[in-house]
Amino acid sequence: EKKILIRTRGGATKTDRVANDFNIADKNQRYFEEKRRIGKAAAELIEDGDTIILDSGSSTMEITKHLSRFTHLTIISNAVNIAVALAEMKNTSVIIPGGILRRNSLSLVGSAAEENFQNYFCDKLFLAVDGINATHGLSTPNVEEAHLNKMMIEIAKKIIVVTDSSKFLKRSLAVIAPISKVDILITDAGISPKDQKEMEDAGVQVIIA
Repeated sequence: EKKILIRTRGGATKTDRVANDFNIADKNQRYFEEKRRIGKAAAELIEDGDTIILDSGSSTMEITKHLSRFTHLTIISNAVNIAVALAEMKNTSVIIPGGILRRNSLSLVGSAAEENFQNYFCDKLFLAVDGINATHGLSTPNVEEAHLNKMMIEIAKKIIVVTDSSKFLKRSLAVIAPISKVDILITDAGISPKDQKEMEDAGVQVIIA
């Protein structure tokens, strides 16, 4: 209940471990209510006329459900499922960078995606991560995804990480960036006081959704 251990057959194991690369269907079922609130809180940081990046992820997908109130937005996304959801919104201009499809995350990665992102600049990046830690930074299981995320960070004015509190118990294979790159973190009330203080001490604004 406190998410300190993962139950296994015959015992339990600590949750501070390298995270698995779960597929998007599995991610959508985990911490759904928390992600729903995170998505709504993230959308409140968007202003009419913004150019934003929505990274692939179940938390960023929730942001798309709160964009109909805007007059116009330009949205860059490497997530196929997010692009499809945005296609029905007449108030958005959608840019898809291209690349190779990762079926696990429904995201586009690789050199084509990286080259295309170099042509853009945006107001806000909404980044979903699989692992977050004040010491080890942001991480994700896939090396290509991490490399593309680094490029997104470089072209964005403001970096907003959207992630449920369970990600503080995990570290993934590929490092994206140190915490110092993050401006705002949106998470849920499950974050420990220690983790929240470490984020704030690092200069990150923490929003509890």
